Amino acid sequence: MTQTTTTTTTSTTAPASVAQGARSAQPSHSLGPLGLFTVLLGAALPLIDFFIVNVALPTMGRDLSAGESVLELVVAGYGLAYAVLLVLGGRLGDLFGRRRLFLGGMAAFGLTSLACGLAPDAWSLVAARVAQGASAAAMVPQVLATIQSATAGARRARAMSLYGATAGLSMVAGQILGGVLVAADIAGSGWRSVFLVNVPFVIVGLLLAVRSVPETRSQRPEPVDGPGTVLLAAALLALLAPLTEGRAAGWPLWTWLSLAAFPLLTGAFYAVERRADRRGRTPLVPPSLLALTTLRRGLTIMGPLAVGFSGFMFVIAVALQGGAGLGPVQAGLALAPMALMFFVTSLAGPRLVTRFGSRVVTAGAVLQGVGVVLIVLAVRADWPDVGFVGLLPGTAVAGAGQALQLPVVMRIVLSEVPPARAGVGSGVMVTTQQASLALGVATLGTLFLSLVPGSGMRDALLTTLVVQLAGVVLTGLLSLRLPRNVG
Repeated sequence: MTQTTTTTTTSTTAPASVAQGARSAQPSHSLGPLGLFTVLLGAALPLIDFFIVNVALPTMGRDLSAGESVLELVVAGYGLAYAVLLVLGGRLGDLFGRRRLFLGGMAAFGLTSLACGLAPDAWSLVAARVAQGASAAAMVPQVLATIQSATAGARRARAMSLYGATAGLSMVAGQILGGVLVAADIAGSGWRSVFLVNVPFVIVGLLLAVRSVPETRSQRPEPVDGPGTVLLAAALLALLAPLTEGRAAGWPLWTWLSLAAFPLLTGAFYAVERRADRRGRTPLVPPSLLALTTLRRGLTIMGPLAVGFSGFMFVIAVALQGGAGLGPVQAGLALAPMALMFFVTSLAGPRLVTRFGSRVVTAGAVLQGVGVVLIVLAVRADWPDVGFVGLLPGTAVAGAGQALQLPVVMRIVLSEVPPARAGVGSGVMVTTQQASLALGVATLGTLFLSLVPGSGMRDALLTTLVVQLAGVVLTGLLSLRLPRNVG
């Protein structure tokens, strides 16, 4: 087993012998290629699982005799638990060791994936999905925190670029993989295989992590911020729960009361965190961390970027199967050009960032906008016969545009976060990303499904794509405020 070590910071005024000792100790807790692969695997699995169920939902509903509202909980329960507990997961990694939390979270993710795959009924599946989201929240913040703490310089920049590329590719690949697995019906498993497929990957990941992932933790860990944790969880639940369940439930009174409580809970959370910061404690989300320009502006872009991405993936999966009559495999493979172009373009991303800085994000927004327009034109011209060929130009261009945005924005967000706060910083960023992904399904998905009865599948899809295009324009405008140089 890899020897446990602790992240330390050498003072600039320390004696030369101490500094030399710190330099010589650096390799003992550095993140090597195998370790980087392992933590990136841990980052990919939860994102794949967020999207892998989209094309499996119709089969799930038939097999479990589940209604639309219960199926939405299969998606929303996972996303809510994941988003609500992410910052807490980052803090626990700072406190108890990131490698330890990574191993525990990955093991729990494997067990809860098994529980999802073996669920006897719809409500058991919902409960297992909530537990699966909580497990992901323990594992994922440790990935970025480990990269921040166990790499430096060019190696860190490359690792951050690979993390962003992995995140984006995982979102598209999840939907493709889901369609293939459902259609393959391995050993009669049907939709269950989209969860059971995680188990062998988790076993491999655990074996690799024990050997290759170094232990790091904050040099001065702080206790868990109880009031902040409760208020953040309450605020996210107040926003996301009614948006995800409101339409299917007929917008009862509780949904409006919950939405009205969201700004009050958010204000209370900020007040509690600011008071703790002023008293010298370390709150769950330190306002001083949000004072970092790169982090604050990067998070502002992360919101609409993730909302548009997840909303599009959900809507296109439903539209292609329910309106264009495609099967799970064809619906998933229609997005293959997006995944391929994302992967190819992301490989060139670091060189482009070195030369052009954050303007790469602006160029990516322009490309993505062009891709969405091409998809709109294809849907207008060919519906309901649109398929792989018709969507290919739009999905390919949009995938290239997304690859120039997501990895770079992630790198910008954490560029100024000190290693001692790596867990908190990564937790805040991934929480923003995950909450925005859930919000995208809730808002764009609700808009689309609400329009279908009156406007038809084609017009509902076109309207939703135009709304997404407005979000892409907003992302491009916000990117102009980013610092030109990317650390």
